Amino acid sequence: MNFSLSVLQNTRKALIRILENTSLEKLNKIPEGFNNNIIWNIGHIVVTKQILAYKLSGLSVNISNELIQKYIKGSKPIADVTQEEVNEINELLKTSINKTIEDYENGLFKDFNEYTVSTTGNTLTNIEESLEFILFHEGIHLGIVMAMLKIV
Repeated sequence: MNFSLSVLQNTRKALIRILENTSLEKLNKIPEGFNNNIIWNIGHIVVTKQILAYKLSGLSVNISNELIQKYIKGSKPIADVTQEEVNEINELLKTSINKTIEDYENGLFKDFNEYTVSTTGNTLTNIEESLEFILFHEGIHLGIVMAMLKIV
């Protein structure tokens, strides 16, 4: 699991670099052929990890309900985000993965509610499987973000 958590940290570092080096205009632009934008994809990553790790483990999520509703699966951008919200997402990229690693190492994830993911049809039965899927999920969205960067 240490390798998967290390890859998650490095994926987050790549996304942080993108946030810190991309204009607000480009983060908000929805490229032709897409339903969302770069900042939505990154916010979605933050929200999905909270749901797949914490909520499915019966634990409280570490983000606001407002953020969850804005970036949950099936949502899409309804307005441009502000620099303040970009900063919040950037901070959550940094802090939430470190908190998850700490909580995992401290054995906080004891219970788990099985969940079948729509992307692949796999059923997550424990926190280790969930973290592995989170890694896969974040890789998909990092790829989408990198593709979007080429066309915005």
